[in-house]
Amino acid sequence: MDWRGKIDKSWTLFLDRDGVINVRLIDDYVKKVEEFEFLPGVLEAFKIFAEKFGRIIIVTNQQGVGKGLMTMHDVAEAHAYMLKEIESQKGRVDKIYVCPQLKSDPDNYRKPSPRMAFMAQHDFPEIDFEKSVMVGDSSSDIEFGKNAGMYTVQVGNEPVKCKPDSQFESLLKFAKVLK
Repeated sequence: MDWRGKIDKSWTLFLDRDGVINVRLIDDYVKKVEEFEFLPGVLEAFKIFAEKFGRIIIVTNQQGVGKGLMTMHDVAEAHAYMLKEIESQKGRVDKIYVCPQLKSDPDNYRKPSPRMAFMAQHDFPEIDFEKSVMVGDSSSDIEFGKNAGMYTVQVGNEPVKCKPDSQFESLLKFAKVLK
């Protein structure tokens, strides 16, 4: 099914953060706001998303908190900067869900578990996963979207275990097909 032509304000966009919105630090974490660097075209993409989607949600695993490398306050500062920049370019994010748990924590809600999607649906009951798109760069992102019954879009070309519904070089290239 070609879902791209069907997207309107009844749809929700879920996005991963590191590697999708900002530069992912290889074998490291964005531990402070100074390390947060937007990927090219992201701010322009958010302007398009704000015009197209009813809800825009970020879901991000931040295991560096669980490892003690940074705090939730550090994450919140990076997110405050990110939101300010997105909003300054007429973009929008309705809510950010962060999982600070370690992979080894029992009953964690890290992606690929769909629990952050269910949290979003609890906060925004109008969210329909059959009218939702998950954009990510890694296997856990694509599996998260599939586990919640969403359409999945991969940005970048990292090898993934399960096939996304669509794949684009960048967030901006994905946004431009929605125009």
